[in-house]
Amino acid sequence: MAEHDDGRRLSFPPWAGRNFRLLVGASFITSTGNSGATIAAAFAVIESGGSATDVGLVAAARTLAMVLLLLVGGAVADRLPRQRVMAVANLVNACSQALFAALVLTGHATLWQMAALTAVGGGAVAFFSPASEGLVLSTVDTANAGQAFSVYRLATNAAGIGGAALGGALVAAFGAGWVLVVDAAGFTAAAAMRARIDVSRADRAPRSGGIARELREGWHMVASRSWLWTTVLQFSVVNGMVNAVEAVYGPLVSRERLGGAGPWGLALAAGGVGTACGAVLMMRWRPRRMLVAGALGVLPLALPAAALALALPAWALAAVMFVGGLAIEVFAVNWMLALHQEIPEDLMSRVSAFDWLGSVALTPLAVALAGPAAALFGRTRALWGSSGLIVLLTAAVLLVPDIRRVERVPRPPDAAPVRAPAADGPVGGPAL
Repeated sequence: MAEHDDGRRLSFPPWAGRNFRLLVGASFITSTGNSGATIAAAFAVIESGGSATDVGLVAAARTLAMVLLLLVGGAVADRLPRQRVMAVANLVNACSQALFAALVLTGHATLWQMAALTAVGGGAVAFFSPASEGLVLSTVDTANAGQAFSVYRLATNAAGIGGAALGGALVAAFGAGWVLVVDAAGFTAAAAMRARIDVSRADRAPRSGGIARELREGWHMVASRSWLWTTVLQFSVVNGMVNAVEAVYGPLVSRERLGGAGPWGLALAAGGVGTACGAVLMMRWRPRRMLVAGALGVLPLALPAAALALALPAWALAAVMFVGGLAIEVFAVNWMLALHQEIPEDLMSRVSAFDWLGSVALTPLAVALAGPAAALFGRTRALWGSSGLIVLLTAAVLLVPDIRRVERVPRPPDAAPVRAPAADGPVGGPAL
């Protein structure tokens, strides 16, 4: 429990212990800083005289580094304590953002320097993300996984609301450099918090096999489950389209038609409000066919590109971003629950690494080509193309039989962790 100065005591749910609170607190801090830093990085390139292609190249550098290192990061996270992997990754991010800030504030930032520092941050994420997928469930009991995932995402998304709005305002008022300073400080604080998490009882036993063998085990787990690999393929394109819109087209349209960084920051904040509302919804709603519900939550991601193509006013764009944020949270929570229900804990980080790798593999290319595509086809057509691809791919995934077969399996609080069925066995519940 925590205590206020007036003597009242602030109660936490019984399942939300010290480790879970440290994990959520660290994520809140880094999400706040990162939401503003995403805007700051784009406008740092623009303010240095960069073009749309330059903005895309800097954004792509981060994702490219992440793609190259994700599989190694997943194997490492299944070998070492996940909280320590995350803490070291946070420190690397803190150093890269601090140097980025120093270059911007002194006026010495060049395109290759910004791209290189962004790539360092992406490399750190390649180790952080697979570790984080497996750590949430290590801090709570299995029966409360749904609530824990929802609270965890509610905290991080709520941080994104304030971070995006504050970041846009700070960029407009003081420039991009100071937002990057705040992000570096946040990563440092988060690393200290994550280093204090103690989940030694959940650590995996030492492994005698090599990393290549362990990665083959993770790949076999992914390839044997059609619900998993089809969704990953879907998101390889969906994430590329969403990132091209948010990293390149959104800031440019905002500068030309909406008034600069402030309105775009508010639009991103509205998306954060939507995700927070989606997390609250998922704390109470437990759909039986969780992958069907999740897939339907992907469709509204097509709306922001359409809104920018139609040049809707700032308030309408914010409303669209809100809907998209709420819907994608439905997907995110159901996807996390499906992974933890169907995948063994000792394979979770490796499977998550393949999940992340497939989901972001095309993002560097999509972001890097966003500027040239707009120049070749026109920005409006490029935006409509992004929106259409998201709709078509999501409709295709909904036709996959195993998406409809995976069902939620209720478990009592003292139940043992669920293990996935054999690689050649059926997926999820009975055929529907």
